Order: sequence, then C-alpha cells, then structure tokens
Amino acid sequence: MLFSQLQFWMFFTGVFGIYLAIGHKSQNRMLLFSSYVFYGAWDWRFLGLILVSTAIDYVVALRMDASTDSRLRRMLLNFSLVANLGMLAIFKYLGFFVESFTILSTKLGLTAHPETLAIILPVGISFFTFQTLSYTIDVYRRKLAPERDFFDFALFVAFFPQLVAGPIERASNLLPEISQPRRVTLDAVGRGAALCLIGLVKKIVIADGIAGSVNAVYGAPDPSGAEIAVATWLFAIQIYCDFSGYTDIARGVAKMLGFGLMRNFAQPYFATDPQDFWRRWHVSLSTWLRDYLYISLGGNRGGRFATYRNLMVTMTLGGLWHGAAWNFMLWGVYQGVLLCGHRALSGVRGRGAPRVAAGTAPPTGPRRTLAFAWRVVLALMFFQLVCYGWLLFRANSLAQVIDFTVALSAITPGQFADLNVPRPPTAALLGIATLLLWDAGTELGGPRFYRSWPMPARAALYAGLIYLLAFGATTAPTAFIYFQF
Repeated sequence: MLFSQLQFWMFFTGVFGIYLAIGHKSQNRMLLFSSYVFYGAWDWRFLGLILVSTAIDYVVALRMDASTDSRLRRMLLNFSLVANLGMLAIFKYLGFFVESFTILSTKLGLTAHPETLAIILPVGISFFTFQTLSYTIDVYRRKLAPERDFFDFALFVAFFPQLVAGPIERASNLLPEISQPRRVTLDAVGRGAALCLIGLVKKIVIADGIAGSVNAVYGAPDPSGAEIAVATWLFAIQIYCDFSGYTDIARGVAKMLGFGLMRNFAQPYFATDPQDFWRRWHVSLSTWLRDYLYISLGGNRGGRFATYRNLMVTMTLGGLWHGAAWNFMLWGVYQGVLLCGHRALSGVRGRGAPRVAAGTAPPTGPRRTLAFAWRVVLALMFFQLVCYGWLLFRANSLAQVIDFTVALSAITPGQFADLNVPRPPTAALLGIATLLLWDAGTELGGPRFYRSWPMPARAALYAGLIYLLAFGATTAPTAFIYFQF
C-alpha cells in the first residue's frame, strides 16, 4: 500500500474509525494488527523477519536491565547487534558482495561460480533495524528502561505510518506515547491533514511529475553536460519531495492518531555548509549515525586526524546504509570529504576570526540586507556541491559517474540553448514554485507559519493545494524512492 494510492486512505479511514471508538489498550492492539496488515500487504513473508527482530530485542533488553554483570550485558548487546545486522547483511548486502567478488575474480583471471542469489529485499528493513538497535543500545547504556509489555514494544517496532521509510524514531520519544492514553483533538486532526496534503503534493505532483525528465537524461546514451546539470538539479528536487513528502504524510497520519513523530527535514537546501545540511536532511538518520556510530568511534575526542577518520567511517557506512551498490558508498565518501573539508577550513578561519561580544545587536539596514544576500549566495553555491553528490547517488553505474563527471567538466553556456530534457508538467513546475515559497515561509516563520493566518487565507491555501493535487495527479503512482533502503 502506497500513501499515494486510494487503497491506503481507505485502509486508514477504517483504522481511524475503529480507533476513535475503543479504549487505549485496545487501540494499541488494533494498531499493531493494522501495522502487520499494512506491512504484510507488501509481502506476508516479511512479517516473520520483523517478528524475529522484535522478539530478540524485547528479550535482550529485559535481560540486560535485570543483570548487573557487565560481561553478560555486553554479550547480550552483541547478540542483538549480530542478529539484527546479520539479517540486514544477508537480505541487503550478501548478493552485492558475492557479485563484486565474482567480478574481481574474473578480472584477476580466476574462475568463480557462486550460487545465484535470488533474495528479495524486505521493504523498510534498514529503518526498523536501526530503530530496534537504538532501543537496545539505550537500554544497555542505562539511558532507557525496557518496555515490559511485549505488544506495546511490537507496536513501537512496527508502527505503520513510519515503518517502511521513517523517520527512525527513538524509543524515548515513541514508547511513552504508546504506553500512555492519547487524545484525538480536532486541532490535531486538522494539522495532520494539512501535513498529509503538502506531503501528497510533494510526492504526486512534484516528485512523480519530474521523474520522467530525470530518467530520460540518466537513461540517455550520451547527454550533454548542460542536460546532466539540469537533470541533476531536478533530481535534487525529486528526491527531496519524494522523501520529505513521505515523512510529511507519516507525521500527519500519526498526528491524527495522537502521536508526534519527529521532523525529518528542515529546509535542507537552505543550508550553507555540509554540517548545516546534515542538521536539516534526514535528521533521524544523521542523529542516529552521530549518537550510535560517530560518538562510539570516539567522535572528536581523539584529535584532528582521528576526528576526520571517524567522520569518514561514519559517512561511508551511512552511504552504504542506503543501498548495496558502489555509487552509494561513493556518495557516503563524498559526504565525508565535504564534512572533513568544512571542519578543516572552519578551523583555519576560526583562529583568526574576530569575536563578537555577547549581547551585540544583529545587523540592521544595509548590513542586514548584505548579510542575507551573502547567505543566499552561499546556499546556492553549496547547493551545487549537494547536487554533485546526488549525481553519485542517482547514477546507474560507476562508469556513468565517470562519463557524467567528464561531461560536466566540459560544460559550456551554449549547451543550455540546445537542451534535450523533457519538460516537466505544468503542475510540477507550479508545485516547485509553491514548495519554494512554503519552505521559505517555514525557514522564516517556523513549521506552523501559516497557522497564524486568518481563516480565509488558510482556506485559500488548502484549496490551492487541493487544486494543485487534482491538477497534477495524472501520472501512475510510483513507490517512494527510500522504500528500497
């Protein structure tokens, strides 16, 4: 079931109607059953995997909490890590490494005849694996008491709005909302519906609308540098709208049920440097990597070069988390290089940078205008670096990465006058303009900037989004990009 399909909204309407009519514990049991129905709709065989992961981490957490033996607690944690990461490795990475080994053996003149692996990738496995691991690690660190109600813990793992593509929720946030009674208010339903509406516009109107233009160039035999640049700019918009659109809908559906999921995106293309970008993009993953990998490796506590090493390891593994392919790993390496480069340059600038006294008033008048203009320039410049990363992410092969990079290095202004990129639908272009205004409003006024508008203005906003959705809903529904991760 896709959020962009009528089938899902019929499913959710039924769930919501029953949810309103029953008590707290019955709500939890019904949501757990509904979550398994939702996940089983993809492939019922995947249910066994999520049940095994749930049972392992439920028992391990209880045993770790009850024990004072540090060695036993460590063994239990390692068991959880090996079990969960082992399942992830088998289903997601085994075929990739076998194929890579076969290619390498052939190039070295060796004969390799591996068994053909036909393993289906369970949808959302990376997301719920990281979610359960964070729970187990937090219990091990004594930062969290284990959940003793198995069914409530199972709902934490399988909660259907965010199950297959996040956000990767922390148990400290979601479990209390599961275990305590919730109130469904008209205001929360309205806010949730608004999130769902903007999410559907992002996905159906913008992401699906421009996908054809991107695919045409990335599937062409010899596109020009200008065509690659335009297609990559469009892909940056596509992947942002596709993924943040899913998150908006997930948060909206959860909010209507009385849950508050974390924001996963905070206007990432307004970032002016790589550190700022990762505070804004896929926040639940970036904070997970920081708290459970980067800090565990030593963070920035071991000196400059140890910090660079830890950043590179973290971002490379973060790239590999996205998929079993060399281009994803290369994308992670690229992000690590950007973060290390930014840290190195910031350190150089910081030694000679003038200090601003505390309490100093922000610039006003022409200075404020100049500061804003410079921030816009920095954001536009950094956006180009982000887009090259998206080229690495979107490329079909390493050979295409090389060919496209060479073409970009030879780009000329005249190529933009002879583009052969299919024009996105009018609705998608209107959607992009609307999204720019929406993100600018959110950046300046916060996520609820429109809530202070008079009712007629808000009604006009909702009506415009509904019209845009109806106007742009001409393409067949496609799966969200991050479902493959």
